[in-house]
Amino acid sequence: MDKQTFQNNVLSSEDMLYRVSKSICFYESDCEDAVQQAILKAYENLDSLREEKFFRTWITRILINECYRVNKLKRREVSFFEYSLSEEAHNENHSYVFESIMNLPPKIRIVIQLYYVEGYSVEETASILHIPSGTVKSRLSHGKKN
Repeated sequence: MDKQTFQNNVLSSEDMLYRVSKSICFYESDCEDAVQQAILKAYENLDSLREEKFFRTWITRILINECYRVNKLKRREVSFFEYSLSEEAHNENHSYVFESIMNLPPKIRIVIQLYYVEGYSVEETASILHIPSGTVKSRLSHGKKN
């Protein structure tokens, strides 16, 4: 993949990358940091991408790892209640669905985000998260019940 193709793929994926990072990191600055680092790591490791058609899945996996790294470094655990009181939450247009998703446990929330919001299949979600597809289905079921 050449530089221009990489740039085009990143630009076409930027909204998705932000939404995925927002489902893992609560603070705007953490989301931005994670996305920037994921793009940088993807570019530096471009030779590890086997097939160009899997670019979105590949960069999403890098982003998820980066989000977890950012959260681990900051060791911030914020309850949804605290987040809803923050200025960031009031500056954004939040719907009931978004609030419901954000209330879910992190392991269920990321599966719901990837499957329903980003449109990944069960198999793709399982591949991105390195979990069995049965686990994805189970978490989707638990997420719908909550």
